[in-house]
Amino acid sequence: MTRRGILQFCAGMAAAGTGDTRAAELKAGEFRIGVASYSFREFQRKLTISMIKQLGVRYVSVKEFHLPYTLSSTEAAKAAGEFKKAGLTIVSGGNISLQDEDPAVLKRSFQYAKACGMPMMVCAPTHRTLPMVEKLVKEFDIKAALHNHGPEDKHFPTPQSVLEAVRGLDPRVGLCMDCGHSMRTGVDVVQSVEEAGSRLLDMHIKDLKNATDKDSQCDVGEGVMPVVAIFKQLRKMNYSGCVNLEYEINSDNPMPGMQHSIGYLKGVQAGLAG
Repeated sequence: MTRRGILQFCAGMAAAGTGDTRAAELKAGEFRIGVASYSFREFQRKLTISMIKQLGVRYVSVKEFHLPYTLSSTEAAKAAGEFKKAGLTIVSGGNISLQDEDPAVLKRSFQYAKACGMPMMVCAPTHRTLPMVEKLVKEFDIKAALHNHGPEDKHFPTPQSVLEAVRGLDPRVGLCMDCGHSMRTGVDVVQSVEEAGSRLLDMHIKDLKNATDKDSQCDVGEGVMPVVAIFKQLRKMNYSGCVNLEYEINSDNPMPGMQHSIGYLKGVQAGLAG
């Protein structure tokens, strides 16, 4: 599977982006490819849903821009229902800060996730709040995937820092590995996926032109992210979670780059599936 072959395939995938989310149904041996709605942070919910459908994916991790924390339980359920009505599946919500040490505040975040029908929260607790988060995971039966945020993150910069913190905790507490932020810390991203094993609950993927430069983000497939090797490792370990594109650039007009990126991800997955 050559880079040229992948690019040719993803060009076809992008051209075929008709919005029919049925095309994203899983085949044997595949994991799910979706998007983080943070990528559409400049757009309202209805337009965001429309654009996600145009990408030909059905899985979405929803940011509060599109399901605000201020919604009542009834309003949240109704708003989340708009995604379902469009044929989209909410696989998680976040990133959600779980750093307030007031148990009541933390509980409200879980109540929000439940009202929105989120089976998992991509979250950013601290070492001090993590024990309370674990208790709430058990109470609500909602997974907590700790998101590593790279060198600037004083709590969980690397996948390894998350894995160390969750060792011995409920298996529903694990890692949302951000590949771009992980790469910037200098860790081997493929090895980190392997080390995470069953604790890898979710993944955010992006690409970088320069492995250590946050501002060098680019369309997936145009940088140095070893996507093929990452996907090979995910298949090897029978990963069943999501790989969600988190596209943080070109916020005013993200669709062209996201179409290319999703096409590339699908191309790699299809190439490995033979």
